[in-house]
Amino acid sequence: MQEWQYPGGIELERLFAHEIPEWDRILGLAASVQPIYSGSSRYRASEGPVINIRYKDRVFLATGEGLGVDFLQGKQYRVSLSLGVDLGRREEWDIGQLRGLGDIPRAPFLKLSSSYVISKRLPIILRGDIRKIAGGSAGLVGDLEVYTPLPGSSRRLVMFAGPSVTIADRKHLQTGYGISELQSLNSDYPVYAAHGGLEAAGLGFSATKFLTPHFLVNTDLSWKELMGSAGSSPLVRRRAQASFDLSTAYRW
Repeated sequence: MQEWQYPGGIELERLFAHEIPEWDRILGLAASVQPIYSGSSRYRASEGPVINIRYKDRVFLATGEGLGVDFLQGKQYRVSLSLGVDLGRREEWDIGQLRGLGDIPRAPFLKLSSSYVISKRLPIILRGDIRKIAGGSAGLVGDLEVYTPLPGSSRRLVMFAGPSVTIADRKHLQTGYGISELQSLNSDYPVYAAHGGLEAAGLGFSATKFLTPHFLVNTDLSWKELMGSAGSSPLVRRRAQASFDLSTAYRW
């Protein structure tokens, strides 16, 4: 998913809500369909929990955002620091395409993110983040994003959409899209050196429907186009990547 889809418009709460609750808790279940790995032409389905817990609109624990704190915030902005886990890549996910490349293990990352809402009349959200991955896919990854509520949104139905670009350093892109000499010997791929820069450009859509004041259903759609040395990698079978997520949850 696009990184902005994880917080789900939380930036607007301080601007529009009459009162911020001490606790905001959302728990549920989600199912998703996404590429087996970045660049794959094949997809897989998975399921898992939805966890989004915020305390005093400052400390949070969320499935997509990790464990973090908003250490700077105001009516129109917030800056947060969080810890999360990069899921890596396993050879067994797609033996036909990944055989001989080895696994990219899961690894923790530290993420610094910030967002700014232009105004209450013009609720366009500008967001940026940078992640330092310690081990695994390694390196630095960052996103620049813009998104906004869509016409037709209301208290019962909230819709967002917006574009994003992802950039990464050479170390991260080489791990995910490059082919070393050893990997080339163990597989049918030629040696390939990736370089840092633009990794992808994409677009996301998110819709949340409150069936009751507490029960909600959420849908996320995401599309991205791999670019630069990532898109030119011999590992990439399809540069255009799409993901779909459907979840139901209880909020109190």
